[in-house]
Amino acid sequence: MGKKRHQYDSREGREGDDIYAHTAGAIGGLGMVLAGLIAIKTQLGLSWPATVLLTAGALVALGYAAWRVKTGVMRWWARKPAETPSVTQESPPGPTDDAEVAIPTHPELTAALTRTGAIGRDEIIRLSDVRVEELPGIGTKYTFLVPEGRTHEDVSKRLGPIASMLGVTRLHLKLETSRHTEREVRLLKLNEPPFSRFFAPPTREQIRAYDGIPFGHDVTGALAGVKTFDKASMLIAGMTQMGKTTLVNGLITCLLVAYGKNFDLYLLDGKLCGLTNFEKLAVRYEASDDPDVMESMLDDLLSRVDGRYIKLQEAIRNRQPAPKFRPVFFIVDEAADFYTDNGTKESQTQVRRVEDKSRSLVAKSLESGISTIMLTQRPAKEAIPVKVRDQFLYRMCLYVASEGGAKVALGDSYFDTVAPIHPALLDPAIKGQAVLFAGGSSTLLRGFNFENDFIWEVVDEVHAQRKQEFESQPVSPRKKAIDLMRAEGVDFIPTPNLAEALGVEGGNPAAVGVKLSKLLGVAPHKKPGGERGYLLADLTTAAMSDS
Repeated sequence: MGKKRHQYDSREGREGDDIYAHTAGAIGGLGMVLAGLIAIKTQLGLSWPATVLLTAGALVALGYAAWRVKTGVMRWWARKPAETPSVTQESPPGPTDDAEVAIPTHPELTAALTRTGAIGRDEIIRLSDVRVEELPGIGTKYTFLVPEGRTHEDVSKRLGPIASMLGVTRLHLKLETSRHTEREVRLLKLNEPPFSRFFAPPTREQIRAYDGIPFGHDVTGALAGVKTFDKASMLIAGMTQMGKTTLVNGLITCLLVAYGKNFDLYLLDGKLCGLTNFEKLAVRYEASDDPDVMESMLDDLLSRVDGRYIKLQEAIRNRQPAPKFRPVFFIVDEAADFYTDNGTKESQTQVRRVEDKSRSLVAKSLESGISTIMLTQRPAKEAIPVKVRDQFLYRMCLYVASEGGAKVALGDSYFDTVAPIHPALLDPAIKGQAVLFAGGSSTLLRGFNFENDFIWEVVDEVHAQRKQEFESQPVSPRKKAIDLMRAEGVDFIPTPNLAEALGVEGGNPAAVGVKLSKLLGVAPHKKPGGERGYLLADLTTAAMSDS
């Protein structure tokens, strides 16, 4: 308490001293002002009122002058930094900055892609990212990069609207993608509707030079087809009179040119005369729409598949390389007829067996070198059973009138793939025009329409090669049977007669027939009257082939 009292007394003392000092200063100031006024009055000889007024006016004038000087100095100082910027002040953007320079764009592509939503409205196609190539007589090919963050799928999903922006139809556009970057797009715009001009069928040399098996021209006139039929089968669908049979005739002709004599044909001609050109080369040729015949051919091929898988198993067990099998093609024209029953219980049971065996053949034959090609003019859900249809790796669809028909032929998810082509957009007046879906991409092509003379020439050439090879083969039961029939001048021999000639014995006729069939490697032929035997053509064709 004493300390606080002392601090208060000291503060009170200091405040008293301040009052005395201010009072003394004021008295001194008044004294100086009075002395100054007396000096002015004495010097100028003025009265006291005049002296006071003169002094006050002089002080006011001096204050005004000081204010003007101060204001002027402050304004000058405020302007100086703007007129002479310091070295640390950031310079405003110059004319060379990106924000001030317009990036060159490709006007046509930018407008088409932004308005259709393929890229954003604030995005562009840089002119430096576009390469334009004029294809004489064909069209214009654009190779470009979409903006970062976009992919070729953004373009492929909007090809219809993009075609509209470019003043053409969807069929005028062909899109290709890059395997190096998702941003690169190659877009071909045709000058005229596809296949407006005729493309001449290829020569033998062109077919052999193609990397794979061609069976048509694409929209540019280049050969189009598939890389290989190894481990793959194909379904071809389209409405009637659209050119399916002509297309498959061209396909078989190209197979003959590419493979020569080194493959086997099994032909089931549901149209009865669509595949007749190749009858003499077929291991088995049947012109029928009877499911009984279909089942018989399926049994032959499944037996051949089983034999090949046994050889594969033996090679694996013995740690040997997998055997290379002779390619086999099973081609069925008007396949839907073989999956249709006549309403009876027996017919329904048989159709179900045909379905199961067809699915088994298409699925199991992938590793054994046997490919199935089916054609149907009824692309409806019930035409080819789903469990069979789902096994086909390659799909082809000619003109159809509805999206449902296209999905049956090309697959339910086809329109979700990259750059799909709607078969309903095809011109039905252009026969053989089709959409090929293989390897995850779609190709618009038109099948080859070879002249009959060219087809016959190729067939005869291959037949002569096979015959020459057969003549040089060592003696076998099959060759003995052929020589016997040729010597007797017959084209059919009953099973008992041939078994006796070859020394085949058994307990009963059925057992003899089974032994003979296995020995010859050929299924017997059944005549309309029920008599079983062997055709010279079947034996000869089988002798020219291998398992």
